[in-house]
Amino acid sequence: MTDLIKAIDPRGLIFESYRIEGIRIEECRSIFLDWALFDDHEIAQADRITALLAHYGAQAPEHPMTAVMKSALEEAATPKRRGGRKGRLG
Repeated sequence: MTDLIKAIDPRGLIFESYRIEGIRIEECRSIFLDWALFDDHEIAQADRITALLAHYGAQAPEHPMTAVMKSALEEAATPKRRGGRKGRLG
């Protein structure tokens, strides 16, 4: 593991997720959320995810954590209006 990866993932959460045999995507989402919420960095989150994907994702493209990190890089869709008085009346 490189120094950059150690700095980005100091608790080794992402590293360990790739080592767990048979891990499911739901478990990877939980691990990723823990990593994203509780690790404070000066590097932008998208840059950290990109570095982790380059390090781990290239070796395990079919791993559920790779899919979770790729989806985290996608921009959230703009929410559509879901109702309310104005939506009903036009």
